[in-house]
Amino acid sequence: MIFVAGALLCAAISAVPDVRRRKIPNIVTGPAILAGLALHAVLGGWSGLGNSALAGLIAGVVFLAFWLAGGLGAGDVKLMVAVGCFAGLSPLPLLLLAILLAGAVFALAVSVVHGRLRVTLRNVVELLMHHRRVGLKPHPDLNLKNAQTLRLPFALPAAAGCLFAICAQTWGLHL
Repeated sequence: MIFVAGALLCAAISAVPDVRRRKIPNIVTGPAILAGLALHAVLGGWSGLGNSALAGLIAGVVFLAFWLAGGLGAGDVKLMVAVGCFAGLSPLPLLLLAILLAGAVFALAVSVVHGRLRVTLRNVVELLMHHRRVGLKPHPDLNLKNAQTLRLPFALPAAAGCLFAICAQTWGLHL
């Protein structure tokens, strides 16, 4: 549980600049990646270090797809690498699923608060059709570069997903 707690701390610290400026600075994610790797190395030796590095790589690749599609910033991807390095392989499937679901719930909540639920749902369908046709290329209008689109500081659902994973571990839930 200490590993996922480290991931939660990392996401919570990242949420502050993400909410304020919609950016997660490298000064947060870089040391967090190193801290996650170091924690696993100290507690698990070379095996622990490899476990941490592989988890960071997997988390990074999963969320890199969202960056390539224009839906996440690079800081969000680096945050997910750090979260993966902290969490390690064992809780990673549950953690990634929890973060993805939290992101969807937060996105729906933001769209409801802004009175744009119908538009958001139409946009999701449009994005799915676009990516089915052209792969992971960003949509010409529905991407982070368009100032008119709603934005979500992704560190918040990352932290919520980490908190859920801690609770699930406490209650003995696993994927």
